[in-house]
Amino acid sequence: MSHPAARVLGMLELLQGHHRLTGAELARRLGVDERTVRRYAATLADLGIPVAAERGRHGGYRLRPGYKLPPLMLTDDEAVAVLLGLVAAERLGLGTEEPATATALAKIRRVLPPALGDRLAAVQEHLGFTLRRSAAEARPASGTLLTLGAAARHRRRVRLDYKSWSGAATRRQLDPYGLVFHAGRWYVTGHDHLRGEVRTFRLDRIGGVETGEETFAVPDGFDPVAQVTRSLAGVPYAHDVEVLLETDLASARRRVPPSVAGLTESSGGVLLRARAENLDGMAQLLAGLGWPFTVLSPDALRAAVAEHARRLAGWAGRTPG
Repeated sequence: MSHPAARVLGMLELLQGHHRLTGAELARRLGVDERTVRRYAATLADLGIPVAAERGRHGGYRLRPGYKLPPLMLTDDEAVAVLLGLVAAERLGLGTEEPATATALAKIRRVLPPALGDRLAAVQEHLGFTLRRSAAEARPASGTLLTLGAAARHRRRVRLDYKSWSGAATRRQLDPYGLVFHAGRWYVTGHDHLRGEVRTFRLDRIGGVETGEETFAVPDGFDPVAQVTRSLAGVPYAHDVEVLLETDLASARRRVPPSVAGLTESSGGVLLRARAENLDGMAQLLAGLGWPFTVLSPDALRAAVAEHARRLAGWAGRTPG
């Protein structure tokens, strides 16, 4: 790094990679004296990059949190990690507002070395995901996600405007116990003071959210992921389903997610309880498990299973040509 500008950027990269470095350490790594290091720190400060100089035996230089994100100096491996993370967020719906992920991807691609950019483009073009978000799914606002995350960390109650699936608007007070990303959507779960019980809310249906002064305690052993998956499994549907599976509980749990059905051990095997809007889908699920089963309710599920069996038999009887 013979050019002063390159050494200034090199100092920024070193500070981003370490919590604190002394003037002597920076001088040695940059190949300059400590007086020059002080001048470089002043240059970075003039550019709006918040460099803090601390005096004393354990002093040195470090980056302070600023009002904006400073230029990031990434190695090739770090750039690959960030870019693939953004691609995954885009494909899975993990990101928040639509433009943010795309513009971040574009900024990184523009500054990648050409050879690395070509190799990453090749990976991206041929990268497949077994889980994919629906294009129609709404994304939450970044401010909503960040506010709820901070409130959950500091145990602060929030007030939020919520619109239900039916379009009903309510004003609620919530003690946010945790955030969960599940099946392409963001959820917050916690104690809802309007209903007086633990509830789950989709972030994309939340309007304004404000953090209050009231604090709360999370119940011992509370698991936000388990709570969200249980609550989603209990969403009202057209049919209440009960089926006895002839298998053990451990095997059933490996094959049937808690968001799909509740599973309890029974004398004859495992009792599956679920709610379904479409019994054809439930018939396909049961057939795909590969275990003998007995439909306890509803009677219409027996007919759906029989119809699915007839379709399978018809397809099995097909011959080429």
